[in-house]
Amino acid sequence: MDRRSPLGTIVLIASLIAGISYMASWGLGLPAAASTVWKGAGVALLALYAAVRAQGAGGWMLCAVLAFGALGDILLETHGLTVGAVAFLVGHLIAIALYLRYRRPNLPKGDAAFAALLVPASVAIAFLLPADRAMAPSVALYTAGLALMAACVLVRPSPRSMTGLGALMFVVSDLLIFARAGALAGQAWVGFGVWTLYYFGQALICLGGVRGLSRERRL
Repeated sequence: MDRRSPLGTIVLIASLIAGISYMASWGLGLPAAASTVWKGAGVALLALYAAVRAQGAGGWMLCAVLAFGALGDILLETHGLTVGAVAFLVGHLIAIALYLRYRRPNLPKGDAAFAALLVPASVAIAFLLPADRAMAPSVALYTAGLALMAACVLVRPSPRSMTGLGALMFVVSDLLIFARAGALAGQAWVGFGVWTLYYFGQALICLGGVRGLSRERRL
């Protein structure tokens, strides 16, 4: 679809409204179904925005990344942490394939070093966070996929700062989730931090991906 279509702007604004207002819904005592739909709407609309702006296979891969993110949001509420994490992990694997598809031929040493450190550092932190040590191996395995996705952003051609920041926000958001099962249990601010970092991280991944893919098709 033409990138100048107003539909994309309308969908993006709707996503921002849904994503930001979701936190306000926490104190409304909504039925579980309504709360779940509200939670999934923000990233689902980002997936729709990516679909509206899709230009070629890369655009549809980005749409799939966000769609699995929205599915993960819903499954976390309806089927629990493990099933939701599987949906997110599928999205991370698609994102890895997308970023490697458009990789840079010559990766600067600084970017390569950061990417190499990001994955083991994130996995080690995630492994140490849960108070229930039985959770630690599965948490570490999931985090490996998430951190590898974030590291792969660095192999993309410029511009990548928006997508990279979004991916790092996603990593921090999930680390806060794991910390909430340990040292940060009962801290009211953590829920707001998790959702803010997660939703706006996804929004930056979406916007950066759409912009980057559009530019790469023009080269």
